[in-house]
Amino acid sequence: MEKPELLAPAGAMPQLIAALRYGADAVYCGGTNFGLRAYAGNFNESELPKAVELVHSKGKRIHVTLNAYLYNADLDGLADAARNLEKIGVDAAIVADPAAVEICREVAPKLPLHLSTQANTLNYRTANFWHRQGVKRVILARELNMEDVRGICAKRDEGLEIETFVHGAVCASYSGRCVLSNYLTGRDANQGQCAQACRWKYTLMEEKRPGEYLPVFEDDHGTYFYSSHDLCMIAHLRDLWGAGVCSFKIEGRMKTDYYVATVVGAYRRAIDNMLEHPDAPFDESLLYEVGNASHRQASTGFYYTRRPADPPGGVEYERNADYIAKVLEERDNGLFLVEQKNKFSVGETLQVLSPGIVRQFTVDSMTDAEGNPIESAPHPKELVLLHLPEGTVAGDYLRRSLL
Repeated sequence: MEKPELLAPAGAMPQLIAALRYGADAVYCGGTNFGLRAYAGNFNESELPKAVELVHSKGKRIHVTLNAYLYNADLDGLADAARNLEKIGVDAAIVADPAAVEICREVAPKLPLHLSTQANTLNYRTANFWHRQGVKRVILARELNMEDVRGICAKRDEGLEIETFVHGAVCASYSGRCVLSNYLTGRDANQGQCAQACRWKYTLMEEKRPGEYLPVFEDDHGTYFYSSHDLCMIAHLRDLWGAGVCSFKIEGRMKTDYYVATVVGAYRRAIDNMLEHPDAPFDESLLYEVGNASHRQASTGFYYTRRPADPPGGVEYERNADYIAKVLEERDNGLFLVEQKNKFSVGETLQVLSPGIVRQFTVDSMTDAEGNPIESAPHPKELVLLHLPEGTVAGDYLRRSLL
């Protein structure tokens, strides 16, 4: 069986660079239209060819989302977008609407097509139907369990690839086919404008007592009727690979480059361990490592049950570490210029996150960008000079352990 692909999100260029550096085999991103993350940074007409060139220079692949559901007014615009993706050489377009499949085949016949999870593929006959329509890869619905995934892979057409999500936020609705955001805010989730209304705090009101809000207690943080766990399958990749999945997809086009680096780096190590030491037990430290990025409480979703565990109460974010700074460049005398994200001070013990390794160090001194000594860096985006461990390079991240 071929080595599985690690597919990472790239909301904008910093996330794309982090994904490539920390071990992704491929990235997926969106242009300014027709993707399902309209509020990610995304790539405009001039940026997308540069992204393709950078990804291909690293020997990696880039997939671009065209997976919005289309109104009549969208059809001509999508045809132009598909022609452009074929022209600049993207490795696949991710589509959901049958019209998008048909249009791409008509106007960009050399553009490989991947079917989005939004299309809700639940069985092998549906997967094979889409293959006959010209789809190279199907991204399965997230409501499937491991037995379902295994059955689809076993009975898929020859040449059809299967991709599944392994990590990140999960929609409370059916593979993202949600109208809650549109109803409450006028922002259509199926056109990439989701307001994440499922994450909001709700109360109960009785019809004859308008304005009298009755709390329904889950925990001290409030009540969240719709919000689901995040997904984390890092400890179970061997099951998915054994089932026949060729691509492991991480959710997160709205996430920071630090999040992408942390999660992609952990999954890279998990996949490499699985391939190099097939009989070795899972390295539990990798669960801790993905937890260093901000996340909600995680579960394995539907993979091992038809009904996942209920949300734990609340959607408070948790993390094992604070993101402190990003390393921008090396200066003379072993000094590094960093862009600060959270406050830190002289005397603190921090960590440097590099691809495949974490180095611990103590901040012995620091200056502002002009060389004036300072004791702490309290302001976001402040530029600071300090000594960092040998082996640190631009693109590394500083963090503070919270455990």
